[in-house]
Amino acid sequence: MNREILVSVLSTVPFRKILVANRGEIALRIIRACHELGIKTVAVHSTADEDALHVKLASESVCIGPALAKDSYLNIASIMAAAVATQADAIHPGYGFLSENPAFAEICGSCGITFIGPSVRNMRVMGDKARARRAADKVGVPTIPGDSKGMLEPGEALEAAKSAGFPILLKACAGGGGRGMKIVRNEDEFISSFKTAQREVEAAFDDGHLLVEKYLPEVRHVEVQIAGDRLKNVIHLGVRDCSIQRRYQKVIEEAPSPGLPPHLQEKIQNAAVQLGESVGYSSVGTVEFLVNLKEENFYFIEMNTRLQVEHPVTELLTDTDIVKEQILIAAGEPLSLTQADVRMAGHVIECRINAEDPVKMIPSPGYVPSYHPPGGNGVRVDSAVYSGYTVQPYYDSMIAKLIVKAKDRNSCIQKMLVALDEFIVEGIRTNIELHRRILRHPRFQSGDFHTKFLDSVDLFAKESNGKKG
Repeated sequence: MNREILVSVLSTVPFRKILVANRGEIALRIIRACHELGIKTVAVHSTADEDALHVKLASESVCIGPALAKDSYLNIASIMAAAVATQADAIHPGYGFLSENPAFAEICGSCGITFIGPSVRNMRVMGDKARARRAADKVGVPTIPGDSKGMLEPGEALEAAKSAGFPILLKACAGGGGRGMKIVRNEDEFISSFKTAQREVEAAFDDGHLLVEKYLPEVRHVEVQIAGDRLKNVIHLGVRDCSIQRRYQKVIEEAPSPGLPPHLQEKIQNAAVQLGESVGYSSVGTVEFLVNLKEENFYFIEMNTRLQVEHPVTELLTDTDIVKEQILIAAGEPLSLTQADVRMAGHVIECRINAEDPVKMIPSPGYVPSYHPPGGNGVRVDSAVYSGYTVQPYYDSMIAKLIVKAKDRNSCIQKMLVALDEFIVEGIRTNIELHRRILRHPRFQSGDFHTKFLDSVDLFAKESNGKKG
């Protein structure tokens, strides 16, 4: 049976109404995809987000609680009540909040509401770093030297650290965002560092298990976007380089990865697909690796079983709509394209625009009297900000994603610099100047960077010393 006939036979009626359990630019992105598919939407919002753009543009909206996320966007009972009251037949969690919470996905299923994401089993296996590492080990995907079970006891963890060799990186088995990540240089400081990291992850994720892995300096962070359907088809949509980071938080993403040899990229992409196939992955997801370009080695680190913040990079590179694909997969549709259909052209860079002091990295919420995003050929802005909007202090500080595409990397950098110069956000501080300085730095322009690049250069030396820049 050819693919066209198979798609026709297995196609299901798309969802009638989707509740978007998120806020900000990602809620808008999902709402737009739903409306293009002819699907009605429900926006949920806190009292602080009453005037948010996702609330204005959705088919209908429901207030789910006070400003704090724990009382609204993380309140499962309130979200489920809103879904039932509005007769939504699916929930899209976006990223962050409840997007990688298997208990939430399970509750959705028990209520007869489709969770737009992978299966509960996929989330439990691949969403836990230790279990994901064991899954990678099982199929021969390279992993960093260290333990594969997750540690609770400091003494046992120390033995694993000695076996792997110092320096060691500690990280949470559950959750992410850099919480609990600590570099331990020697045996003497290990026990105290382990206990400190454990307290942090227990508070954040209610799970004190830590992975103990050898710390790899001067490596690239390269990830692969994959998509799989219920027919066990799994494909990749190329790689993204996310090496420009501050405190383990991504700042700039781009594709393709500069300086990554084609044969090594192919190996990394194949490893991601192999891992997805081995667990029967069905949805979109991202498989992340650390890459040593000098030695041409790569190591699996984790999988994000959700839509990524940086998915627009891949959308522009491959001319695909990842959000629509995710929705249709959840509705039971086969993938709309095969691996042979995937075409990559040009170069794409994304800058995360945050409401923060670029030197001190302190959030800068507040009223925005004037907002003017850049435009032009090859320029995309994903944002929920508008003139007269108030950036709330209760949530993540990212207010926009600026994505540009050009024929090659040098042209892309220049286009991005022009777009940053056009970006007007008045009333609050942003990290736009940080992006300018990164993009103009000779090492970034030459592709000579790694995950600790921003720790190795002082982009604001004069400002840091109290002088004018």
